[in-house]
Amino acid sequence: MGNIRKIVLDVLKPHRPDLIQYSDRLSSIRDIKGVSIFLNEVDQETESVKIIIEGQRLNYQMIKNAIEEMTGSVHSVDAVYAGEEIVDEVDTPQDR
Repeated sequence: MGNIRKIVLDVLKPHRPDLIQYSDRLSSIRDIKGVSIFLNEVDQETESVKIIIEGQRLNYQMIKNAIEEMTGSVHSVDAVYAGEEIVDEVDTPQDR
C-alpha cells in the first residue's frame, strides 16, 4: 500500500479503552513509529479524538481495524502524508 508516512484521523470512541490504552495498542502496529491522540469532545458515552500516526508504509486498513476492535469508528481521514518526505502544510491566500 504505497508509502503513507503520516495520517490524521477523526475518531469517535467510547470512554473505555482510555487514551493511554488506545495509543499503546495503535503504537504496537507494524511500521508505526509514533502516535498522538488529542481529546476534542466528551459526552456521556463517547469521546471525539484526533489521532495522528507517523511511520513508514502505514497500512490504513490495519489501523482502522485496530480502532474498530477497540469499538471506535473513524469519522474521517483529515490528512495524509506520503512519499519520501513529509511536506508541511502552509497557508495560501485561499486559506484566509
